[in-house]
Amino acid sequence: MNEIEKLFERAELFLDNQQRDILQNRMIITIFFENSTRTRSSFEIAAKRLGASVVSLDVSHSSSSKGETLLDTAANLDAMGPDAIVVRHKRAGVPHILSKHVKCPLINGGDGSHAHPTQALLDLFTIKQHFKGDIKGKKIAIIGDIKNSRVANSNIELLSRTGLEVILVAPPHFLPKTHLRTSHDVKEIIDSVDIIMSLRTQTERHANQIYASLKDYAEDFCITKELFGERDILLLHPGPVHRNVDIDDIMMDDSRCKVLEQVKNGVAVRMAVLEKLIKGEEQC
Repeated sequence: MNEIEKLFERAELFLDNQQRDILQNRMIITIFFENSTRTRSSFEIAAKRLGASVVSLDVSHSSSSKGETLLDTAANLDAMGPDAIVVRHKRAGVPHILSKHVKCPLINGGDGSHAHPTQALLDLFTIKQHFKGDIKGKKIAIIGDIKNSRVANSNIELLSRTGLEVILVAPPHFLPKTHLRTSHDVKEIIDSVDIIMSLRTQTERHANQIYASLKDYAEDFCITKELFGERDILLLHPGPVHRNVDIDDIMMDDSRCKVLEQVKNGVAVRMAVLEKLIKGEEQC
């Protein structure tokens, strides 16, 4: 956790949105084999704010679409001498495999249902920022399609190490096997938590349709003003938000909803990560 705290100290400085030359003359490649808006743009803005140049590989027109293997793609990119590579892939484990075939740092921008490390970091940063660092003993409910969520996996692993109590809330078929406290009813836990993290329903990762419609799912698990009432609860979501399915329109505009702060914090945290991996302890 000491390493994470140092990252957060740097991220706090980077919240000023100022341009820096820390990574001047450095090159970062982003390779997203799966669609992304927030994560990809967040990494690219982070790199450019640090003064680095960014090469974004258009996978639909890359050699990988013509039959080149992932390892060949990695080897060719590595031969170009990047200072870091950011990868997202729909298959779990691909970033880990690729990392063994490149010389520079390789950052996991999300792999299948497995992990999304920098999202968990920015979520923790947002939580600590809100509670002014005092999070021990706080309770967070992660709500929604937990079984298929890489965000949930990374947050469960990270947040459980910080003194936060993690509660998983979902229909039975969306819950993984876990030692954590679970519930199938948001109303059952709403009075006992300090933070709610709503998740997007990962319909693209479902082999079969589970709910008759997203409307049916929303009736049980959408975060609404009626549900929240006047409770002092922090509301998070990794995005993209399915409005009126994950969170309703009114709560999206509520001051307790920190979705846009998460986006802002994401750039600062990824700046800190890129700086750490490329420059090491020199700047930390």
